[in-house]
Amino acid sequence: MAKSKGGVTVSKVWELCEPIVKDFGLSLWDVRYVKEGADWYLRIFIDKEGGVDITDCEKVSRAINTPLDELDPIENAYCLEVCSPGIERELVRDEHFMQFIGADIMVKMRRPIEGIGKDFCGVLKGYDDGMVTISDHSGENEVTISKKDAAWIKLDDFD
Repeated sequence: MAKSKGGVTVSKVWELCEPIVKDFGLSLWDVRYVKEGADWYLRIFIDKEGGVDITDCEKVSRAINTPLDELDPIENAYCLEVCSPGIERELVRDEHFMQFIGADIMVKMRRPIEGIGKDFCGVLKGYDDGMVTISDHSGENEVTISKKDAAWIKLDDFD
């Protein structure tokens, strides 16, 4: 499936799910439509203060199942998963970066950065138009990277 079609699928599913998720007092963290091996997965990530539990996931899954079938945004068979973004949640959307300025993060780059490498940790210092500024824990060194050059950027809640 073409990437642009996946993007359309994600935005349609987001529009459908966001009000349903909010009705349960939750927030919609992310929507991903991905292929893993031979299977396609539609993952709906939900969140709330203090974290979500299996009951939250079950409620949302039941509530979105029929409207999702009626919308029918996906042509092929897929597995629906409603889950938490987890402790080491990946920062994806602009609002994620803005919400967690000052937090410890882990970064895995697609290509190494000279003098830093491919994997590093630090403090999220700023975010502007896809550019992420990270300082080391001493606050003495700072690097700014493009979000698109990172394989992933996650919260580091284990320090």
